[in-house]
Amino acid sequence: MMSALLQSSRRALAVAAQRGSQVRTEMTRAVVLEEKNVLRLRDIDVDEPFTADDVRIDIHSVGICGSDVHYYELKQPMILGHEASGLVTQVGENVTHLKVGDRVCMEPGVPLPNSPSVLRGQYNLCRGLRFWATPPPAYATNLTNDPSWGAGHGCLRASVVHPGAFTFKLPDNVSLDWGAMVEPLAVGVHSCTKAHIRPGDVAVVSGAGPIGMLTTMAALASGASHVYVIDLNPRKCQVAESLVPGCVTGVHIGAVDPVQAILEATNGRGADVIFECAGNHKSAQLTTKYAANGARIMLIGCPPTNPVLDVGDMQVKELSVQGVFRYANVYPQAIALLGSGKIPLDSIITDHFNFDDSVKAFDYMVKPDDHTIKSVIHVKSE
Repeated sequence: MMSALLQSSRRALAVAAQRGSQVRTEMTRAVVLEEKNVLRLRDIDVDEPFTADDVRIDIHSVGICGSDVHYYELKQPMILGHEASGLVTQVGENVTHLKVGDRVCMEPGVPLPNSPSVLRGQYNLCRGLRFWATPPPAYATNLTNDPSWGAGHGCLRASVVHPGAFTFKLPDNVSLDWGAMVEPLAVGVHSCTKAHIRPGDVAVVSGAGPIGMLTTMAALASGASHVYVIDLNPRKCQVAESLVPGCVTGVHIGAVDPVQAILEATNGRGADVIFECAGNHKSAQLTTKYAANGARIMLIGCPPTNPVLDVGDMQVKELSVQGVFRYANVYPQAIALLGSGKIPLDSIITDHFNFDDSVKAFDYMVKPDDHTIKSVIHVKSE
């Protein structure tokens, strides 16, 4: 199994080695982060290589991620966006699984083809990985001495060039709006895969944002019998319960003590798997309190500083604590889940914006209404 995975990763990732053979400079209209907290919709020059292993895609739908609205410090203007779908308009001669006109979504992170992490099948941890519109993590290094290395341009623009190996055809019954949700769903699928969910497991998801909601549905699809979703927003707790009625219970922190509520609901046993998606100290610290003996704790959210977990709980309960960083090798599974109809995304995509209103969309997502879960920008209509 591992050997097959490594071989597949090497074949799929080898295309990244030839970037830069044919460069075309284009002026494109895009959502540009000029500097921290300064966002504009304007024309910008973009230099993009197109090789025989690439495809060109007209962008249609782009999801706004919570990380997008943090408005990073950066060295030069950067186009935002990393959750996208669109239509193929050009296909490199080595790309055989796609054709012009295909409806696709794109995996936004492209690693170096022969890095140690890639050879282990963990290409999401590659130190040289380039991820759309996202600064590299602290451990990353400029292994290729690329002067443009760092946060590359994202996908909130008319078109992009992307490796065919990281571009995936969508099923006919999956809309382009839903296709843009494959990226956040992949986080949930990857987390559930690493959590080794067993049939009948009871799960807790802390944080009912898009990642929490999608992780909830991925956990149920992976075999969890029930998921308790914790959030401060009672409306989001209600939406979580409506995703799969009878299998999800919302736990409103303002109304009940979450530890007591979960222990009572599980007859004092606690949860088998906990997904921390809120990304704050208190949420992370509570994970060991409602964990069952031998539970797995998955840390998905990114708190601003390091939380302190109860080591005593971790020892006496033999808890496994696992970090989660994006995803690897799960896009086909995430797409198949959407195609199955088991993931009701219409309840999660709550707000829609035209491309010309992109700056307004980002401003809105800084302080959204209580009903908002996920916003999508339509660069083009279907």
